[in-house]
Amino acid sequence: MPMTVPSSVLLNGMASIPGVLDHIQMFGVIPERYSKYNLHPVDEYFAMGRGLQKPAKDGQAAIDVPSLEMVKWFDSNYHYVKPTLQDNQTFKLAEQPKPVVQFLEAKEAGIVTRPVILGPVSFLTLAKADRGQTVDPITKINDLLPVYVELLQKLKEAGVEDVQIDEPVLVFDLPAKSKDAFKPAYEKLGALGDKAPRIVLATYFGDIVHNIDVLPALHNLYGIHIDLVRNPEQLDTVVGALGPNQVLSAGVVDGRNIWKTNFKAAIEKVELAIQKLGKDRVIVATSSSLLHVPHTLASEKNLDAEVRDWFSFAVEKTAEVVVIAKAVTEGPAAVREQLEANAKSVQSRASSSRTNDPKVKERQAAVTEEMHNRKSAFPVRLAEQGKSINLPLFPTTTIGSFPQTKEIRIQRNKFTKGEITAEQYEKFIEKEIEDVVKIQEELDLDVFVHGEPERNDMVQYFGERLTGYVFTTHAWVQSYGSRCVRPPIVVGDISRPAPMTVKESKYAVSISKKPMKGMLTGPITCLRWSFPRDDVHQSVQAQQLALALRDEVVDLEAAGIKVIQVDEPALREGLPLRAGKEREDYLKWAVRSFRLATTGVADGTQIHSHFCYSEFQDFFHAIAALDADVLSIENSKSDAKLLKVFIDEAYPRHIGPGVYDIHSPRVPSEQEIKDRVDEMLQYLRPDQLWINPDCGLKTRQWPETKAALTNMVNAAKYFRQKHTK
Repeated sequence: MPMTVPSSVLLNGMASIPGVLDHIQMFGVIPERYSKYNLHPVDEYFAMGRGLQKPAKDGQAAIDVPSLEMVKWFDSNYHYVKPTLQDNQTFKLAEQPKPVVQFLEAKEAGIVTRPVILGPVSFLTLAKADRGQTVDPITKINDLLPVYVELLQKLKEAGVEDVQIDEPVLVFDLPAKSKDAFKPAYEKLGALGDKAPRIVLATYFGDIVHNIDVLPALHNLYGIHIDLVRNPEQLDTVVGALGPNQVLSAGVVDGRNIWKTNFKAAIEKVELAIQKLGKDRVIVATSSSLLHVPHTLASEKNLDAEVRDWFSFAVEKTAEVVVIAKAVTEGPAAVREQLEANAKSVQSRASSSRTNDPKVKERQAAVTEEMHNRKSAFPVRLAEQGKSINLPLFPTTTIGSFPQTKEIRIQRNKFTKGEITAEQYEKFIEKEIEDVVKIQEELDLDVFVHGEPERNDMVQYFGERLTGYVFTTHAWVQSYGSRCVRPPIVVGDISRPAPMTVKESKYAVSISKKPMKGMLTGPITCLRWSFPRDDVHQSVQAQQLALALRDEVVDLEAAGIKVIQVDEPALREGLPLRAGKEREDYLKWAVRSFRLATTGVADGTQIHSHFCYSEFQDFFHAIAALDADVLSIENSKSDAKLLKVFIDEAYPRHIGPGVYDIHSPRVPSEQEIKDRVDEMLQYLRPDQLWINPDCGLKTRQWPETKAALTNMVNAAKYFRQKHTK
């Protein structure tokens, strides 16, 4: 009989995939800049995750340390903290390893759990050398393995029967050193035998066919998990490479999206595996962790009954796993009612009028090649923008949002509940915009924003104003730490029935003499940070979003907005994990979607875009092809050497690499920002460089925001004076 995911509860939930920062602390991979303060482990953990800034007190020295670098987890919207190694790095297991502690807590409560830990090869492959260090992290594999041995032995002693070790880097095109590390690593761990729990090695978010020669080194493990939602075609190859007694964990329920599983298709996949291996060697599972989907549909009382029937959240997905397992073990008759209901749901969605809009399809068919190009090349646009906007050297701006205060949230909630009128709420928003404009005037920024007080989320806000979307009330998904998002759901063809942002931006223009920047979320980010349809290619959905945004961009320009930022922080996140045709195709349609959204304006209107995370070397040509006049990049915790690509590629347009980290409450000093700008000027021209934070300021508090921006503006003025002839 196949095992199923619900046969044991997976440990390392809210904090993990599994939590990389947990592993950093558990293995003692703590840079000296944190360890030297001898902080309580909890304080040390948060110092690495979000930075720490404390004044001197009671004879104790002041503490001022930034966080470690945080980047996206593969191609998801979840984040992880990068392990940061020293040349002389050593490893030591914590006295009370978190997986052991959590297992014992659950055991005491009568719950059987399966701990999840990040594998040694993935931990080191995802790591980096600290600044000023030259270590290649994967070369430390033999130093790290004894810690894994000790951890597995402790788990066994605690009573753990099964452990899941995640090695998701197997879906990458791995460097030779990382690929070669699997053999010694898993020969050592597999050789523990009864001294360790049974090990299931898990991969997800792609296929492992290109790394199939690694599997013989894994034959002494209990089982291998693969993602058969993303890549069902890998089944035959992986089955053929398993050891003679190894089990296959078949990920047939989508862990990354919220649509009901098509039972018929999923059962067929499992039956194929059973035909080759037998029922006793197949586990039915989700494709990945369920951290990427909301908890349960039971909380969603306000969803339209028709579309609600199409969805499946985490609790419902575990039930789907049970149904599929029962269907293949006891036969379809055992779950006939569930199978019939599922088939009805699938058919209902396919034929629904909520899904298809002929007018949207007509507009897509009318898109021409000319609609993807600006009227003139960048040099001509730059000259026109110099006349219409007239900015100094090292212009300063912010990325868009300002702090969302408690009062803003209270008033929005009152408006949502109908406790205040639309007119009252509009007056409140106008007052917030006035305050933000006044603060920017006091700070002496060069390009203003209206602060986005009316926006609950940079994707949800737009989705609520577009047809084709539905929204949840409690469907939260973790992004990083305690920050969660509530992604909207694309259920049908997308269009814009009315302007979405013009009113607030137009009001901001009316009360300021400085250039005002209109803020929009780009088509790729709107799509990636939603739950997209799985019945239509994402390129089709992106084009629909681009057409809606194109109308908005043109309306903003007509309202007097001369600077328009179309954020695409998810562009890198959406990049297929391996080089090849799929990646090339993605970049082609992603770039065309951005250009379709932004090219309807005059030469004198300046188009900005913003990107999260500066790992852009492998798709720089696509960034250049966007043809944005100004790029702002989240770069504050990355090595400035990454900017060298702009020299190598002779990038002509303007760039604003973030000069400080907004994910931390820590306030950077003016000198720190100057040092950062000096680094940037090794790779960028003075007339090319903008000075800005690395992301929006929505999650920050006003005191730290004002202090940081004051230092940023002062640093910009210093360089402006230095480079003005």
